[in-house]
Amino acid sequence: MARLELLSALGELSLSLLTEDRLGMAGLVLLFLVGVGVRARREGLAVGAAVLLTVLMIQA
Repeated sequence: MARLELLSALGELSLSLLTEDRLGMAGLVLLFLVGVGVRARREGLAVGAAVLLTVLMIQA
């Protein structure tokens, strides 16, 4: 259980650093909105932010 949490935390950290490096503050805000949408069970918010983040990462 602890290994899974550690692996998850490291994945989140690396994803946030990569997003910040490529997209700056807008990328971090989109990544935050994905997390908020998932935790609040707002599928529209989570999917919309994830799609926008993916498109921007492809373009960057």
